[in-house]
Amino acid sequence: MRDLGCRFALDDFGTGFCSFSHLHTLDVDYFKIDGSFVRQLRSSALSVPIVRAINEIAHVLDKRTIAEHTESQEVIDALTRLGVDFAQGYAVHRPEPIQTYFARP
Repeated sequence: MRDLGCRFALDDFGTGFCSFSHLHTLDVDYFKIDGSFVRQLRSSALSVPIVRAINEIAHVLDKRTIAEHTESQEVIDALTRLGVDFAQGYAVHRPEPIQTYFARP
């Protein structure tokens, strides 16, 4: 699959302890930080250190991070300060049919 250009992500990283047990055995390119932590960045004192830790672990392993459920510029700014590599969610782009997306000039 990699020879075809495919990349792999470990989805919902940080929920449950099984994610950590897979770090040495799964050859993924990205850790997708679970949206429950991203959504609570502003309201939960625990979410910031969890996102920071996941990001640091990923970078130690030479992987990149994607924050799910990024729904405001304020959250994008917080993720940027934490060093998260990519964001996914309404603050980046609203869902649309693939034909519409690719029809743009």
